[in-house]
Amino acid sequence: MSLNGQHLPDPNPSPEPVRTETTAANSLELEMVERVAADDLDQLLAVLPPMIVGAIAQHPDKDRLVEIIMDLGRQPEARFSDRAEYLSDEPITAADLQICIEQIGQFSGDNRAGIERTLHRISALRNRSGEVIGLTCRVGRAIFGTIGMIRDLVGLGQSILLLGRPGVGKTTALREIARVLADDLGKRVVIIDTSNEIAGDGDIPHPAIGRARRMQVARPELQHQVMIEAVENHMPEVVVIDEIGTELEALAARTIAERGVQLVGTAHGNQIENLIKNPTLSDLVGGIQSVTLGDDEARRRGSQKSVLERKAPPTFEIAIEMLERYRWTIHDNVANTVDSLLRGRQPNPQVRTATSSGKVDISREDPSAPYPPTAPLSTESGWQERGGRSPKKNRGWRSSGRMNPLPSSDQGGVNGIPLSTAPVTPSNPHQQFDRLLQESFNRANQSMDMMGQPLEQAAIPGAQDPDSLPLGPNGEDLPLHVYPYAVSRHNLEQVIQTLQMPIELTKDLDGADAVLALRSHVKNHSKLRHLAKVRQLPIYTVKANSMPQMIRALRRMLRIDDPDMTDPINLELFSKHGDENELEALEEARLAVEQIVIPKGQPVELLPRSATIRKMQHELVEHYRLKSSSFGEEPNRRLRIYPA
Repeated sequence: MSLNGQHLPDPNPSPEPVRTETTAANSLELEMVERVAADDLDQLLAVLPPMIVGAIAQHPDKDRLVEIIMDLGRQPEARFSDRAEYLSDEPITAADLQICIEQIGQFSGDNRAGIERTLHRISALRNRSGEVIGLTCRVGRAIFGTIGMIRDLVGLGQSILLLGRPGVGKTTALREIARVLADDLGKRVVIIDTSNEIAGDGDIPHPAIGRARRMQVARPELQHQVMIEAVENHMPEVVVIDEIGTELEALAARTIAERGVQLVGTAHGNQIENLIKNPTLSDLVGGIQSVTLGDDEARRRGSQKSVLERKAPPTFEIAIEMLERYRWTIHDNVANTVDSLLRGRQPNPQVRTATSSGKVDISREDPSAPYPPTAPLSTESGWQERGGRSPKKNRGWRSSGRMNPLPSSDQGGVNGIPLSTAPVTPSNPHQQFDRLLQESFNRANQSMDMMGQPLEQAAIPGAQDPDSLPLGPNGEDLPLHVYPYAVSRHNLEQVIQTLQMPIELTKDLDGADAVLALRSHVKNHSKLRHLAKVRQLPIYTVKANSMPQMIRALRRMLRIDDPDMTDPINLELFSKHGDENELEALEEARLAVEQIVIPKGQPVELLPRSATIRKMQHELVEHYRLKSSSFGEEPNRRLRIYPA
């Protein structure tokens, strides 16, 4: 730090202001012209000590002043948007602080005060005995046009939650949203102004809020009561709340939203993940609860039985993460975002940025993901009409034309079993999936009991055998996209990663090249077979969720399942922790199989091992398509391997 106008480093520098904003991607026409409608800096300087007033009045960047810091025994400091400076060599005295305190309003329960009919905020710093030993004088400015980036979202009538670090501009945006809703859209707006920060101090609200009305709060802990009172007594269409911070306020916000009133509020937290992890405010995004899945559902998801899920619909349908003053992340469907995060998937929100050239760039965090329309669209032209990106094109065998279309006759199904002949035109993938499931479920007369029939691979009549499909010289159809059903996704990913297979797992049935399912589920699941037939997908099955079964199935998909193959086995794939004891036991089993059981046709007994290690040895033996059993009493129980 240095003195008398020399710069102090700013830990969070802000970008240069952007004054105009025009059209952007996705055909959204956003017009943003920022204009400082009210500054009232002279009224703030009038309550400060003379040495500070003189330094600020002559400063060339006083229009960019953010706040003034006055701490007892320290030099006064001015903070700008991009730096900080000392204003005087003289330290602040108790008399200087008293000059300010006598000229401003009374401090409230949250140690905040203001100057009547201005937006300035003065916060007190107290010692243990309650005496003021420091003041933070925050400059309040009414800036019109700050919400140009989200002007299209404000008019939708959906509740909006603003998130961001202190000082990023949440309250300024909130004030402008209230004015736009009241003046431009003609709605009845009530502001819950706990600290008089939105509409200024005093009984007459600041003109920056337009025709919106303001309700003051006597004590901060009563904010939730005033929120309910606003809805019951003043019939608002929109309620604006700053700094939702307690569980009672979150519950009051949900009560207001359930009464059909639009909410616009702010909360401390940089991202939605912060709210999910915050038990006090998690109800704003729907709340989180632990649920126990049934066996079938847990297998279908490939997850454990106890999982976290969203408890209720979110209070706010739209969430805006204000990363910087001119760069905001938009979650236009909070429910989908929360569900994705709880299931370990990364959401794909919009990112809106006001550039120095005066334009608003609208992009996605994952550029490869399609721009989701607000209504189901089944054609590429429909996407373009909405201004979105083209949907992801199918990849793999079917898109390359190497699979013949299904015959129009009623011959078809799995293993020659007729399923359905009705043509299906997919529209929205999720709706179509559910509809096809229900149709197939209702047509019991078109399915047969398949118990006892072999189903190593369910071939689709009319489609080429994937084992006969040649890949291009450059592997243009790889990676192969596999849809797992009732198979452990974690184990599959481990096999693919360890063996470096050109395979990707997908949760989108329309983009899959093949289905890998548990045999017991496929035999009794005519709906899955019907969907595979409609989409011309080959079905591969495994007997159990074991590594050897998965390895053989994936090798069959890639046409490398040669029973005479002599590739070395990666023992780490069968090891749970990869420690020396496990690898030693697996090496013992491998040598026994390859040097005695297979070449000499003799059974072999291994050394006694723990139950966990014996299970790994069983899986390794199964990989060789041999049988094994455990016998003996603990701690001498051991494995016996039998020839084929």
